Amino acid sequence: MQTYYYVLASRHFLLEEEPLEEVLKERTRHYTEKSKEIDFWLVEQPAFLAAPEFADIKAQCPQPAVAVISTNAQFITWLKLRLEYVITGEFQAPSASIPEPLASMMPV
Repeated sequence: MQTYYYVLASRHFLLEEEPLEEVLKERTRHYTEKSKEIDFWLVEQPAFLAAPEFADIKAQCPQPAVAVISTNAQFITWLKLRLEYVITGEFQAPSASIPEPLASMMPV
């Protein structure tokens, strides 16, 4: 199993109020320059929110939701500090209640 870290917020907040697109483009450019594999994904209506253990988190987040999911905990911590009004956490997948997230995610 792989541990994934996430920043979660409403679609309106992350994609319309915050300059998230600019941040992710800069991060992608940096990774490309360093020949580093992309380890983060922008996911609308993330599937992990359907898992029973995330019912409380889903209830806290205005819908529709968007998440930035990464295998890099430091990047998610940095995003949390940059964006402030987001929910962060982690999950392991695949599991009985959470499918393999990379199967449905596209790199940013």
